[in-house]
Amino acid sequence: MSVLQMITRNIVDKTTTQATDFMKSFGSLEEVLAKAGDVQLPESLTYNAHIHLPPNFSAFETVEQAVQIAADEGVQIVGCGNYYDFSVYQQFSQSAQNKGVFPLFGTEAIALETDLQQQNIRINDPGNPGKYYICGKGISQFETLTERAAELLSTIRNNDALRMREMTAKMSEVFKKHGIDTGLDDLTVIERVVKRHGCSSEMVTLQERHLAQAFQEVFFDKIPSDQRIQKLTDLYGQIPKSAPYEAVGTQNEIRSHLMKAGKSCFVPETFINLAQAKELIIELGGIPCYPVLADGSKQRCEYETPVEKLIETLKTNNYKMVELIPIRNSPGVLTEYVMAIRQAGIAVVAGTEHNTLDLLPIQPTCAAGQPIPEAVNSIFVEGICVLVAHAFLKASGKAGFMEACQEAPNNRIDHFSRIGAAVLKRYFDKV
Repeated sequence: MSVLQMITRNIVDKTTTQATDFMKSFGSLEEVLAKAGDVQLPESLTYNAHIHLPPNFSAFETVEQAVQIAADEGVQIVGCGNYYDFSVYQQFSQSAQNKGVFPLFGTEAIALETDLQQQNIRINDPGNPGKYYICGKGISQFETLTERAAELLSTIRNNDALRMREMTAKMSEVFKKHGIDTGLDDLTVIERVVKRHGCSSEMVTLQERHLAQAFQEVFFDKIPSDQRIQKLTDLYGQIPKSAPYEAVGTQNEIRSHLMKAGKSCFVPETFINLAQAKELIIELGGIPCYPVLADGSKQRCEYETPVEKLIETLKTNNYKMVELIPIRNSPGVLTEYVMAIRQAGIAVVAGTEHNTLDLLPIQPTCAAGQPIPEAVNSIFVEGICVLVAHAFLKASGKAGFMEACQEAPNNRIDHFSRIGAAVLKRYFDKV
């Protein structure tokens, strides 16, 4: 099956139940809007605007596990943000509804801005100048893809598939030179992901972390614990920091020492540009959302410093929403960025990603588990309500947050957050 065929399989018969159909059960748009004027934003809403679900590399083994943990923790709204395949979103939607969790749908993409790369300006990837992560929030047209969306996704997945194939071959050769015949290629790595998560191979978008996990697991299977330090020293060219039994630590070091730029198994990425990434998000019915790293790296990225400069850049690029992953940030820096960005008329949401094997709490916290400051949390609640409103309106065939640009920014955010609060009230009253 070609990549384009994999992508277009998402184009389903409109009589089939779709992941966003539940949003059409809240009554007419007029009824919801009539209630919105009287609804106050919930004070104790719990949320997460960004997790990755398997078969994306994820802390979760299954979609159901992710939803169950969210429900057990009392998290009321969960948004997923998978790379380049949305086949699990119907399953996620149904599972979330069964547990009384409100599901939101999103995506994440990687772009390259060559002019910033040439200027050695880091955007929101601290190790790669010009590399640009961007999220799409509240996507609604992922099961009935437009022709352009299918074309862009096909281009991305083709580029990624070729890169992962070449990188896996290089990794296998390096391990073999050191006496470890892993028997791995890109297809066998995909088979391991399929077995782990019980999905079809067409749903798998291989990532570097998938490769690192596969090579670590085979390495641990083949090499006794007391021989691993020496073998890894030979592979890395230096003594490993992780203990010989630490699987996740070894995976991270395999990536750092073998797969990153300048290392023996590195393969350059072929990126779309930022304009194409934003076009894809709009074609999917979503909100282009800039993920702010802030002090998530030891040295803040030039693109984001100072925050006043970042805000001007965000406005120039027509961003109406940003996201932070607070577990990376100190409360002080989080407050600095969130308050300034929101005062500039840009909505703000928060998530955790859960894109490593670390099974963190789903409700976001600041670094080291410190609580999110109350004023910042209120802005995150407002932002998630904006997302709910956008998703509801787009599912109803109406204009969403990006189309409401005739309103003053703060009025637009207030208006959409009230609609979102009204939608949530109807949802949770039903469950």
